[in-house]
Amino acid sequence: MDQSTLMGRTYPPGFRARRSLNWISLGLLYASYYMCRYNFRFASPGLISEYHFTTSQITDLFALWSLAYGTGQLINGLLTDRIGGKNALLIGGIGTLVVNFYFGFASLSGAFSTFTLIMLVNGYLQSFGAPGMVKINAAWFARQERGTFAGIFGLMIQLGQVAISFLAPLILGGFTIFSITVASGEWRWLFRIPPLFTAATALFMYWAAKQTPDEAGYPGVIRDELDNSAGVTVSLKESFRTIFTHPLVWFYAMAYACTGAVRSSSDQLAILYFRDQLGFDMEHNIPAAARRTLEIMPMVAVAGSFISGWISDHLFKGHRSPVAMGLYLIEATVITGAALVLLLGHVDPTPMGILMGCLILILISFTANSTHSIVGTAAPMDIGGKKMAGFAAGVIDSFQYYGAAVSLILTGRVLDATKAHFGYTFWFVIMAGFGLLGACAMAYVHKVQLHMAKSSPR
Repeated sequence: MDQSTLMGRTYPPGFRARRSLNWISLGLLYASYYMCRYNFRFASPGLISEYHFTTSQITDLFALWSLAYGTGQLINGLLTDRIGGKNALLIGGIGTLVVNFYFGFASLSGAFSTFTLIMLVNGYLQSFGAPGMVKINAAWFARQERGTFAGIFGLMIQLGQVAISFLAPLILGGFTIFSITVASGEWRWLFRIPPLFTAATALFMYWAAKQTPDEAGYPGVIRDELDNSAGVTVSLKESFRTIFTHPLVWFYAMAYACTGAVRSSSDQLAILYFRDQLGFDMEHNIPAAARRTLEIMPMVAVAGSFISGWISDHLFKGHRSPVAMGLYLIEATVITGAALVLLLGHVDPTPMGILMGCLILILISFTANSTHSIVGTAAPMDIGGKKMAGFAAGVIDSFQYYGAAVSLILTGRVLDATKAHFGYTFWFVIMAGFGLLGACAMAYVHKVQLHMAKSSPR
């Protein structure tokens, strides 16, 4: 061993550089998943204008995607522990590419059933990504590093949302490439260009990523505290039995459902919020205030995720629940304040109202995503280790999207009924309620962990 030390750990020469190459290749591929996920929110004003969809129909499409993604997490998380994280990521990447291209052309038919089917298939195929990513990283990072590196890794992932937030206005504004001229408002191109990034990053990941340090020539560098025997795959039966009966996994899952209810809702409905509450043209000429807000939101999400991961690693010695509990309470408080601001009429198409409306979304993104790294990424690694982190991630992450589906279905119908008189006030009321429920779930996890610590032999 040399003196190449990170977070108090000493590693052999070249290990940190090789690990960086590994998670950068994974992060770029997963970022391209985000580009092919958040492109739909930019298409929603065009769908409403062209096909006269209601707000609840749009939120139903988001919800169907979330249901397919969440169910896919359960199935594919278990499958990932059998086939390996790299194969899972490649399946998801290729599937995402094909489905987005199909959406970009088959949507010419305009039938709601067509959009429904494509959203379901896209959600299921993208659900291969998170279990594959978590499983590979579980083998490359020790427990006391996972919270911090989950935050760093979140930066790579959120680059996809930043990229589509930058690219989508350019596409919707119209462009010319060689002899091809695309008029403004042509939302179908949102599904034709981003998949090209998925193709490129999938090829890079295939070349660069190794599933374990052993495969990369660094045997025994990372010791798995749960099962340090050779290999990273186990039988479906063993993975299912171990994770499904874990005493805390379902409470982490319940809490993460609340993260998803706020995170997905605030991300996916931001475009309609800008259009309806602030009076922006989000179909042809997206204003700079909306573009900057949508670019800042994932950046503050990364900051929140990194800070919470660092705190759980360094101040709480790898314990996630007390940090997450506090974050959910902060989130609920912030969103309740936002609801009050809207109810008082301070968010409107005036300069101060626009500033206030954009700032609210940024603050919600910061608080909602602060639990992302520790509950959705670090906790599954802690529970499943390198051999069963795939299914642990699948179980916990699936509930994020079940929570998102419930939130979106509820929000769409509430907004259709109330936004004429109250704007988007009740959107925030619903999100605040989920934040409070998340705090309750993590309070229970913390209580159980304290009891287990006291009763375990020293």
